[in-house]
Amino acid sequence: MHAKAGDRIVVRARHQGEADRDGEILEVRGADGAPPYWVRWSADGHTGLYYPASDAYIATPV
Repeated sequence: MHAKAGDRIVVRARHQGEADRDGEILEVRGADGAPPYWVRWSADGHTGLYYPASDAYIATPV
């Protein structure tokens, strides 16, 4: 996974009926765009360090 500050990260819901989560990557802490990422989550504005799993993907703004 490769990202830069300003990209959006989306985490797919694990169960039917649940919503996906998304947030803005504020800072990339790994080398060359690798995780972990400092993320501001859209739902509640909470910020935190996030290590993505296979249910996450980067949505680059156009």
